[in-house]
Amino acid sequence: MATDDKEVLAGVGPRLRVLRRARGTTLAALAAATGLTTSTLSRLENGRLRPTLEQLLPLARAHGVTLDELVAAPLTGDPRIHLRPVRRSGLVMVPLTRRAGGIQAYKVIHPPAGRAPTMNLQTHEGYEWFYVLNGQVRFVLGERELRLGPGEAAEFDTRLPHWIGSAGSELAELLALFGAQGERAHLSASAG
Repeated sequence: MATDDKEVLAGVGPRLRVLRRARGTTLAALAAATGLTTSTLSRLENGRLRPTLEQLLPLARAHGVTLDELVAAPLTGDPRIHLRPVRRSGLVMVPLTRRAGGIQAYKVIHPPAGRAPTMNLQTHEGYEWFYVLNGQVRFVLGERELRLGPGEAAEFDTRLPHWIGSAGSELAELLALFGAQGERAHLSASAG
């Protein structure tokens, strides 16, 4: 086995421990979910046992990650972004950027108005820009309420009370840019 492969496998144990602790799961609960013994799980996490595929498959399933993520497999040169939707408060958010900090891009899918969570104005640091891809959007910003359709966009300071949701009986799909430090979206045209 090449040195790189040994390094990849050596990093599995600490990743397993971090994943388990982040989920607040005990070794006993993980053992019940995977069919592995607590002793085996402990030795894997401590690096005293080299993981096998038969052990990694149920662990990846239990933690909700791919095998590549679990072993931190090196990139294969695939330029595609493999999107992992996040479901939160009835929304589906698909991150389109991978880097930490700076402006983050998301595709956001709001459920139809009848199935959406109740309107709850929120405030937080940052600046947001969104573009309606599909459906009708109800956008509340402070005392104002706007309806936006496909091809329309809004930009606002998220310190103002706001809420975004579907305004119709169909899903509303948005492309959203968010800057936690208040970065604004800037468009520029080259002189020419």
